[in-house]
Amino acid sequence: MAVTASKQITYLWEGKDKKGKVIKGEIRAAGEAVVNATLRRQGITVTKVKKQSAFANKGKITDKDITLFTRQLATMMKAGVPLLQAFDIVGKGHSNPAVSKLLGDIKADVETGSSLSAAFRKYPLYFDNLFCNLVGAGEQAGILDTLLDRLATYKEKIQAIKSKIKSALTYPISILAVAFIITAIIMIFVIPAFKSLFSGFGADLPGPTLVVMAISDIFVEWWWAIFGSIGFGIWFFFYTWKRSEKMQGTMDRLLLKAPIFGDLIRKATIARFARTLSTMFAAGVPLVEALDSVSGAAGNKVYFDATKKIQSEISTGTSLTVAMQNAQVFPNMVLQMTAIGEESGALDSMLSKVADFYEGEVDDAVASISSLMEPVIMVVLGTLIGGLVIAMYMPIFKMGEVVG
Repeated sequence: MAVTASKQITYLWEGKDKKGKVIKGEIRAAGEAVVNATLRRQGITVTKVKKQSAFANKGKITDKDITLFTRQLATMMKAGVPLLQAFDIVGKGHSNPAVSKLLGDIKADVETGSSLSAAFRKYPLYFDNLFCNLVGAGEQAGILDTLLDRLATYKEKIQAIKSKIKSALTYPISILAVAFIITAIIMIFVIPAFKSLFSGFGADLPGPTLVVMAISDIFVEWWWAIFGSIGFGIWFFFYTWKRSEKMQGTMDRLLLKAPIFGDLIRKATIARFARTLSTMFAAGVPLVEALDSVSGAAGNKVYFDATKKIQSEISTGTSLTVAMQNAQVFPNMVLQMTAIGEESGALDSMLSKVADFYEGEVDDAVASISSLMEPVIMVVLGTLIGGLVIAMYMPIFKMGEVVG
């Protein structure tokens, strides 16, 4: 039976229902004959069946897609919709064909007798250990709907933190990139026009004008090298950052020490740490095993190493609070809340409160940075563009004084 499932292909079909209305859809089956038989049983008169192109399913599946799917699946299971039917509804209703295919493949695995967590584990690119562990715990305890709801809430909160961090970092970077492009255009196309105008000026040009014209000459002659070097440098930086653990560790340490943004990244990382550990612990996952998922979800190499150290100490009998204190990366408030949670037996609740607090701190920090960056960026852009304009108009002002 598993062999048959592995040979299933997605077919696009078109037909008419009992009222003669034209309808379309897609179905996974072992062949066209199976498609026709299945649709006939549903009272559909098939007019066209064809294999779906291999390129039709190409598409990027984002973390946002997985978060939305988790919430939809949790909602349907809480409403009593059977698991396979829920997969059908979510898969067919999704706008991204790649997600529809992924859910169809998972559904096929479940239909052949695989557990849901085992089916998810076949796609580690989209479902990490934390996701699979929680689903597995829900299946074993018979509370899959509850844990899916908790998992959906967790992913939504983590997604919200990530988008806030991205928006805080993207805004100033994009503005500076636009400023560089505008400056380059002025240097390559506008300044040479002024240079030809000033060539017959018959007087010494002001110092700032000479400096700007010299920079313009460099841009005009070496524009390909300047843009090429910057483009290659950015590509090489991110390429190395993704593939080199040493580079990741160095950059993550630098980011935590960066002015303004370092504090924001630290708060977001602590919020992710607390939220992940709270979710795993509440699901009944043993603490040592839960810390495996926590280290991967931290999103920062410094906290990844710290979590691995905490895990090692706990496995030898050290309490969580002492192990976290030894890691020396957590604020005193986090340590006190963890200690209270351990003493009262409500560790998951206390860690959830820590996560709520730091998520609120991230919200406030993003709002503060946004309000701070706007005037700073305006000053930088005004100084840069205004300085160029003044430098190029100084000879014209000087000529006006001479004529006057």
